[in-house]
Amino acid sequence: MTAKKLETKPTALRRTLGLVRPHVRSHTPILAGGALALILEVVFRVLEPWPVKFVVDAVTRSLGADLADSGPQASFRLLLACALATIALVGFRAIFNYLATIAFALGGSRIATELRQRVFAHVNTLSTQYHSTSRSGDLVQRLVGDVGRLQEVAVTAGMPLLVNVFTLLAMSGVMFWLDPMLALIVVVAAILFLLMSRTSTPKITSASRKTRKAEGDLANIAQETVGGMRVVQAYGLEGALEEKFGGRNAKSLKDGVQAKRLSAALERGTDVLVGCATATVLMLGGYRVMQGAMTPGDLVIFLTYLKTAMKPLRDLAKYTGRIARAAASGERVADVLDQEPDITSPADPVDLGRIRGEVRLERVSAGYGDDAPVLQSLDLHIPQGQRVAVVGPSGAGKSTLTALVTRMMDVTGGGVRIDGVDVRRLDVHDLRSQIAVVLQESVLFTGTIADNIRYGQLGATNEQVVRAAELARADEFIRRMPQGYDTPVGERGSTLSGGQRQRIAIARALLRDASIVILDEATAGLDAENAGAVREAIDRLTRGRTTLVVTHDEQTARECDRIVWIEGGGVRFDGPSDSVLPEGAAFTGSSEPRAQGQTQPVPSAQTQPVPKPETEPALSSAGGK
Repeated sequence: MTAKKLETKPTALRRTLGLVRPHVRSHTPILAGGALALILEVVFRVLEPWPVKFVVDAVTRSLGADLADSGPQASFRLLLACALATIALVGFRAIFNYLATIAFALGGSRIATELRQRVFAHVNTLSTQYHSTSRSGDLVQRLVGDVGRLQEVAVTAGMPLLVNVFTLLAMSGVMFWLDPMLALIVVVAAILFLLMSRTSTPKITSASRKTRKAEGDLANIAQETVGGMRVVQAYGLEGALEEKFGGRNAKSLKDGVQAKRLSAALERGTDVLVGCATATVLMLGGYRVMQGAMTPGDLVIFLTYLKTAMKPLRDLAKYTGRIARAAASGERVADVLDQEPDITSPADPVDLGRIRGEVRLERVSAGYGDDAPVLQSLDLHIPQGQRVAVVGPSGAGKSTLTALVTRMMDVTGGGVRIDGVDVRRLDVHDLRSQIAVVLQESVLFTGTIADNIRYGQLGATNEQVVRAAELARADEFIRRMPQGYDTPVGERGSTLSGGQRQRIAIARALLRDASIVILDEATAGLDAENAGAVREAIDRLTRGRTTLVVTHDEQTARECDRIVWIEGGGVRFDGPSDSVLPEGAAFTGSSEPRAQGQTQPVPSAQTQPVPKPETEPALSSAGGK
């Protein structure tokens, strides 16, 4: 068990240093400058006790003592010179310490910022399958909290620790020059400290790892609770969630106290070790002064050096706990970066230019993990500009099909082709930039309404944003808001109604001016008035564009050019929108009541397809109409 624990420290520390090493290299000048400043501080720290030695020896000679070394007696000029030298040495040491602190703080902040940006960019490349199984609160904790702690490993603790070791070596050399026998005491103390830390560090790392995991659980529970507060309060779940949070909070406290206790034990043990070393030097050094082997000034400077040389041991004890906790955080960040993106662009992608919009799925099989495939040997051809309703029971693979087209996931068999080219041969970003997606739960981001629409095309002008909102029938309610298009949107659009969020999402999709449009239950859960407005906006969005409409709603499906029924992993029915569906097929979300046994819904006048122009005018010309 002990051997297994001892393996934890090098593994955690190596993984952590592997994370920060590339960023340390990019900031070599400022970190090297900080290291040089610290080395100069060590030099002045070594020189600092010498004026005290000269004064003590000079005063002792003036009192009539016969010292082993010859030298001047005390005088006002000597005392003044030593005093001024002390002020100069302390001043220079303070200046270089300040410069080193600033350099390391700046370098550490830059390293942490770059690493956090790197992790965030990596998280954005991970597949939807990873994000659907990972805990978002814990992921945010790793991205923000754990990355911040790595600063202690690379700079705040690591670099000063290296320089403190240099201090220990430099002063040990001077002490061996002054008195080799007394200097051996420092060597013995250093060896005892290494034995103490070798036992304590793996335990601190293990406790810190548990603490960070518990804190990640806390962040996840808090985020889920705050995000679903309406459900929490509506169902009276406050007590249950408080109890759950309290349990994780208590575990975090227990593990955190364990880590602190181990760190404090190491630090205080080091203090006792340093005290014992100082007492030994005081006793043996005093005896050697009595023998005439060294002067009182030599003993003073030796004790000063001993105190200064023991500082790195104290720092080692203090930083060991911090480094162990940061290494535990580093492992959590490394675990995220070790996740390989499932979806990547090929080394030499095919450039299709502007996509026409022909979609073909050939003997496609797809699934999630080790579960049975959701789609099996599915064949489907969607000509350019056709609107296709993809219907079927829940879990049949409708959303999976759209995810294959956008390449949010890859097939396990067969292939998906757009304009005759397999999507795996296309650049992922280029492919997705020409596909507009509107989901059932429209995601809006913190910012203004205009910002959320502009996410469809980041370089769009204000006129293009307004034109997109007009086509989506969003302009009318946006202008009624206090600040119009500059009205801030609450988290995930909580300050807007469902219909308003959908129309903003459709405006965003319109602004994208994509060749392919995917609508995933875009009208589900809306009241009649909002559903009508959203349908009108969708009609404008999809004109002349290849469209996949995932829906359970009969009216929405009947308004498309074609209906494709998916069930049992394949296409069970494929025909015009006014076709009679096969026996057993039913729209579970139909907006029209149906008589028992009725297999062919009767579309109302409203559901007849609206005559459509060949395509919607491009938004790049908005404002000129």
